Amino acid sequence: MTLHKKRILWLAAFAVVAAPLWFLLHRIQFRWAVVAEQLRLADWLMIVAGLACIYAGYVFRGYRWVRLMRHKEKLPPFSLVGMQVMGFTAVALIGRVADLSRPYLVSKKTGQPLTSQVAVYVVERLFDAGSMALIAFSVIALSSASAVPHHVRRAAFLGLDLTVAGALFLVAVRLAGDKVARMLGRAFGSISARAGVAVEKKIETFHSGLDTIRTFSDFAIVLALSLAMWVLIALAYLFTLHAFVASQPLATATPARAVILMIASGVVSALQLPILGWFTQIAGVAATIVGLFGAKPEASLGCAAALLLVTFVGIVPVGLVWARIDRVSLMKVAEESEHAGEELAHRHVPEEPARQV
Repeated sequence: MTLHKKRILWLAAFAVVAAPLWFLLHRIQFRWAVVAEQLRLADWLMIVAGLACIYAGYVFRGYRWVRLMRHKEKLPPFSLVGMQVMGFTAVALIGRVADLSRPYLVSKKTGQPLTSQVAVYVVERLFDAGSMALIAFSVIALSSASAVPHHVRRAAFLGLDLTVAGALFLVAVRLAGDKVARMLGRAFGSISARAGVAVEKKIETFHSGLDTIRTFSDFAIVLALSLAMWVLIALAYLFTLHAFVASQPLATATPARAVILMIASGVVSALQLPILGWFTQIAGVAATIVGLFGAKPEASLGCAAALLLVTFVGIVPVGLVWARIDRVSLMKVAEESEHAGEELAHRHVPEEPARQV
């Protein structure tokens, strides 16, 4: 796909996401002076504390990647923190197309094949999803029935079920990856030969990534690092909510609601567009805060903007400085990692046979 076509697709996606949010913002009559007043009255020390939690999370994230590579290459504990910081800076500035920047940067730094780092990336994402689900379930289950809406509590139990199912699948792939890959490859191959081969290759890549977890100790340490990192992120949300002291619903937010907002924000940011996506993310999170906390629109918008700063954009200055020191062009890295990812995706995947008329 050419860069021009990709830009058209991103603009179309932006229009799809932005249109309903623009309509929502214009239906709600924001008093911008009140938004500014909410930001002025906010406890910025709490916001700084939230930002500190996010920065600490990057240290955990970098060390986790080192642990996932320990059987292939021994690295200093915090040697990959910069790769994480620069990778997420690229995502913040360029969008989700830069998602493979982190495995690409690690591959360049360590000399390890990109395929092995993409496998680590996949395993890392699974631990992220599982950790979020465990934290959400634990916090919501311990909360009173009145503190959490019934449908949210049911969603938390569903998330736990999916996490258990994912863990069982992970064990199956770890113990018999080749057999699982062939079985699912044949299942999808009955629908499409191309899809069957693609699924088989992806599971083989996943199995290769799971080779980084060879003992129960490996699993326990990576899980502990993942849980610690996501607890820090949840605390960043809670601190930022409590910073808005002029809004009673936000200043008294419970940990359970902060975790729910964290998950909702992750869903909103799934389609992260370059720069412009910041504003759609703020609008989406603000609408979530209004619905979840019953806060005023002005306080919700100010809080959503602060959350974007704390959890997403706050790392950008550090990432740009780090890239400058390491002489890394984030735009070039994003483009090269995207092309490398496309090559990996199409490797060994056959073309669909032409249909007979």
